Amino acid sequence: MICLAAGAVLVPLLGNTLTLAWTHSVEKILWEEDWRRTPQGLVIDEARVRGSGAGMEPPPEARLKDGVWSWKPGIPPQREVVLRRSGATADWRICRERRCRPLGEVVPGDADPVVMTACDQP
Repeated sequence: MICLAAGAVLVPLLGNTLTLAWTHSVEKILWEEDWRRTPQGLVIDEARVRGSGAGMEPPPEARLKDGVWSWKPGIPPQREVVLRRSGATADWRICRERRCRPLGEVVPGDADPVVMTACDQP
């Protein structure tokens, strides 16, 4: 499964997949990444962005469909993904089965950093 670690708090998300979503601080455009747990670590299956600009240009292999750019990032499996929270932007959102909730509903609202990892917690 995938877990979130925030200081001494470890929260199992009871699943092997999730979508990490956030709104770009300057462009105010939604960005999403689909993550999956594998034996090698966390793998990003697809990234999506609903626009471009200010450092968020889709790569050349991205495809535009219905106003959304999507692609498979070519990064290796990750042992962990560190989520930083500045307080100056909207919180990250954790989505499962098309339902999203702010990260602050899952871990303490002032926790920074929050680390997404593969875990074996029940």
